[in-house]
Amino acid sequence: MTSTRSLLPGLGLALLGFLLASLVHWALPVVPTLTACVVLGILFSALPWRSRVREVVQPGLAVAARRLLRIGIVLLGFRLSLLDIAGLGWLVLGLIVAIVLITFFLTLGLGRALRLPGDQPLLIAAGFSICGASAIGAMAGVTKSKDSETATPVALVTLCGTLAIAVLPALQPVLGLDAEQFGMWTGASVHDVGQVVATAQVAGASALAIAVVVKLTRVALLAPIIAVTGAVLRREGKRPAIVPLFLAGFVAAVLANSFLAVPAGWTGAFEDVQFLLLGLALFGLGAAIRIGTLVRTGARPLAVAGLSWVAIAGMSLGAVYLATAAGVPALG
Repeated sequence: MTSTRSLLPGLGLALLGFLLASLVHWALPVVPTLTACVVLGILFSALPWRSRVREVVQPGLAVAARRLLRIGIVLLGFRLSLLDIAGLGWLVLGLIVAIVLITFFLTLGLGRALRLPGDQPLLIAAGFSICGASAIGAMAGVTKSKDSETATPVALVTLCGTLAIAVLPALQPVLGLDAEQFGMWTGASVHDVGQVVATAQVAGASALAIAVVVKLTRVALLAPIIAVTGAVLRREGKRPAIVPLFLAGFVAAVLANSFLAVPAGWTGAFEDVQFLLLGLALFGLGAAIRIGTLVRTGARPLAVAGLSWVAIAGMSLGAVYLATAAGVPALG
């Protein structure tokens, strides 16, 4: 049993990383805080003297990357309201579900076809189709993947999500998208919630509002996809029966926020704590990434990530045009 005292150095380092990431976001608002947490973790792992302090900080970083991440996922549920999701209408909901499922199975198939090792195909598929590093952490809870196995998927989803912050706004005028259309495109295609906010806010408040609702609708699919994956793995005899406790907590939080009168102050506090916990967790995940190991993985993971990113962006753009043609009020 790891003592509380032994966790303090690693947790303190993760907190320092979060504070530095917040400063980066303050100085460069286009860089989401959570993305900066991953990058700072990667930079820490590349420091030449890191091996000297590894034994000291590793226990706390491991707790941040796993336990705090799962608590953060539970609290993420308080940002979701089934009523807001229903307000998108059946056509948009159907399109979002189709995009997530097609991206998930396409990425999984590509990963297996290119023979990515271990659980990487599943982890990359979850991250690119649902909600970035949070989904990777949730899927790792089912597959029982080690932190080292999540390193490449987290790095890839962070890379592509960061590129989207620059690429999508540059394409908006080229594609002739108005603010609402751009918001839907961003929410349906960009991976992490923070990256969605950073991308959509460029087009204004209306784009940001639609982007967040669409994105959180994708997040809502986290629970069923993770649960079904666990059931399939059990049937294949690869893993014991498992429905992670944090997944049940996530569903309970969504239902509570949807149907109970949760005070606004509480939901605001939950959101702040969730943001902090995910920041600490993503720094811990970033610190588990070895740049040398990532480089040695070769072109195959990059090919899977790139193809998946292009696929979800293309399908999401097609969904925007289809919803606009159908006269969806939010895009009118």
